[in-house]
Formats: sequence, C-alpha cells, structure tokens
Amino acid sequence: MTPSSRLSGFYKRTLQERRQTIGDWATLTPEELQVLEGGSGLSAEQADHMVENAIGTYALPLGIATNFTINGTDRLIPMVVEEPSVVAAVSNAARLFREGGGFTTSSDEPIMIGQIQVLDLTDLEAAKQVILDNKALLMAEADKVGGSIVKHGGGARDIEVRTFESTSIGKMLVIHLLYDTRDAMGANAINTAVEHLAPHVESLTGGRVNLRILSNLSDQRKAKASGMIPAAQLATETISGAEAVDAIVEAGVFAEVDPYRATTHNKGIMNGIDAVIIATGNDWRAIEAGAHAYAARNGQYSSMSRWWKDEDGNLRGSLELPMALGTVGGATRVHPAAGIALKILGTKSARELAEISLAVGLAQNLAAIKALATDGIQRGHMRMHARQLAVAAGASHEMVNSVVQAMLKEGNIRLERAKAIVAELDAKH
Repeated sequence: MTPSSRLSGFYKRTLQERRQTIGDWATLTPEELQVLEGGSGLSAEQADHMVENAIGTYALPLGIATNFTINGTDRLIPMVVEEPSVVAAVSNAARLFREGGGFTTSSDEPIMIGQIQVLDLTDLEAAKQVILDNKALLMAEADKVGGSIVKHGGGARDIEVRTFESTSIGKMLVIHLLYDTRDAMGANAINTAVEHLAPHVESLTGGRVNLRILSNLSDQRKAKASGMIPAAQLATETISGAEAVDAIVEAGVFAEVDPYRATTHNKGIMNGIDAVIIATGNDWRAIEAGAHAYAARNGQYSSMSRWWKDEDGNLRGSLELPMALGTVGGATRVHPAAGIALKILGTKSARELAEISLAVGLAQNLAAIKALATDGIQRGHMRMHARQLAVAAGASHEMVNSVVQAMLKEGNIRLERAKAIVAELDAKH
C-alpha cells in the first residue's frame, strides 16, 4: 500500500527529519541520503564530462511538494527551484485538488517530430508526392539507425510533408518524421534519424537538404491534467467559496484573452513544471519553448490552462501541453540527484513523468491565481522573501525565524532592516 502524501506540518519538521521521511518513502540508501545532504552528488569531475570548460558545480534547493493524488496514487514531488513560496504554494493547491478527488491525467504516445528542410525544388507537389510514395522505404531507413529505441519498441511511425510555395528564399518542402522515442526524450535519436535520411530525400526529390533537426514543438506528444476543487475549500476570511470560484474563473479568462496577462499566468505554470523537470535532469529549455509555442498555436499567445465553474458550482481546471521528457539517457542517469528524484516520484515511464509534471503545473497555476483573485499574491510571497533577506543579512539558522517575524510585524521587509535586526540580536548574545 502506497503511503499518503498528505504530510501535515511537514514544513515544521527539521531538515534532517524531512530528509529521513523522504528516505523512508522512497527507500533511499544511505548513499542516496548522502547526496541529498550535499555530502556527495554531482562531482566536479562528472561535471567536466557533461559540459565544456567546466570549473565546478552549482547547487540549487531541492524541495518536496506534498499532498498530491494523481490518478488515485499518492505522490511526493521533488522540485528544484530557487524562488520562495513555490513549493509551499503548490503543496497547498494540491491539498485543495485532493479534496476534489485529486488529479486525472493522460498522455499521448511518445511521438517526436524530426524535420528535414528541402530547397532548390521547382515542383513542390511532385516532390511531396514522391516522398509520400516512398514513405515505407524512408521509415525503414530511419529504423536502421534507431539502436536501443527500436529494440524497445520505438522507431518511425509516419512521415508528413508540408509545402511553402513562397518564402524569402524561394520554395521550401519540409518533411516531418514522426518517431516514437519510448522512455527517452529522444533528441539524439531523432537527429540521427533525419541526418541519415537526408541523402535519401535528396535522391528522391532532386532537391537540396539544408536543416535536419528535431522540433521542440512536440505537439504529437502531449500530456493533460485536470481536476476539481469543491467551492467550499476556496473560502477565505474575506470571501466565500462561491465568490472565490467566480474570481478565479474571471482571472483565467483574463489570461485567455490578453497576452500580457497570459505571459505572467503561464510563467506561474512553468514555475511548477520546470522545477520537476530540473529535478529529474530533463531539458527545461526545450519544454519551455514547446509550451509557449503551443500557447500561441491559434495565432495569439494565450493561457496554457483553462478554468471554469461546473454545474455544481465547483471550480474545475485543465492543462494540456507538449511534454517531451525522458527517464532514460542524458542527465537523468548521469546526475546522482536526478536519479534520486525519479526514485522519489516512483515513475515507471516518461509518459507518467510528463503527466505528473502537468499536474504540478496546474496546481501551481491554481495557487497563483487563487492568491491573486482573493488575498493578493504578496501576502505569502513576502513571508518567504523575508526569509531570504534574513539569510542574506547574515542571520544564523537559529536566528532566521526571529528576524522574519520582526520584519513582518513591522511591515518593513527590506535588506537594510534585516541587517539591523541581525545586529540587534547579535548584540544581545
């Protein structure tokens, strides 16, 4: 039986107690706990093999979001993020979704797109037809260089052709290789396949191939998350649950129609998604690019999520995005902490990881727009900001809470004031 992710008062426990709780949850070894403690992990020598001109490593906080129930299974979510309030906010939002039965998620097959740009053609339609007529041959060629992905059931699934009759460089044919990458993100496999196909395409069409590269708009590989929050759970000291539902829906529509609002709205969604992606060693830049492109797919940049009130007056939300993630290969298996993050999540596939990431994004979105539409965003955020200022002012671990409480009581959350309070406390000791 899976233990509950509803860890009440988790934030009140000591750092060591929290770490041990997660160790018990994921059956982490002493060596893996040592990685979380910072005593080991990604070494400078390992980093030297990962990037050019390496000089060392750079650490970021790894937190745990609690309260998630996804497709009936409880999950604890590792998140790597430096921004205050993100982990707390997403945990609280997950608790609200939990009251409505948790998140329901789904995902497409892991189909990635490789693009081949063909130029110097006189008859685009004839070139398009010859590619389509030889689709089986081209897919078989792509599978010849598929390696372990093909052995595990992946490989070429289809070929599509797009034509551009008039561009600033003349006529252009673009071939899409649709390729199942299984549990890999698949960039290397896709790029290898389209590079292998380039001379075959030139031979068939008589054209000249220029670029052959994957697309990060992986709209054949989407994930979706949705959930419901009972209206009563949204009530605050100043607003009823029904009023909160209406206010959140209104905030959601604002982001649907206005790109200026949508940009900030979507940034909040990506606060959650990126933190999971980074924790698991995946390429958050690729996910960001694809997500924002998908948000503009109808000709105007818009909200990634949708919020509405159901017939019972409860709040419902959904989120659908391209989500090309991997659980094998790349940094997911090189970075020690990434492997531990996957172990904590208990994911069995890249699709499952994508679905979990979308649930986190939807929860983060709810946390942000609920705060904006009810009490205002700064109330909780400034408390966490005060903690950062206290640390920056030189407060010891034991002193931080006292400095934070003093600044909040005064309503003066500034670095200069934090330094003065630290000096006052030091003088007393």
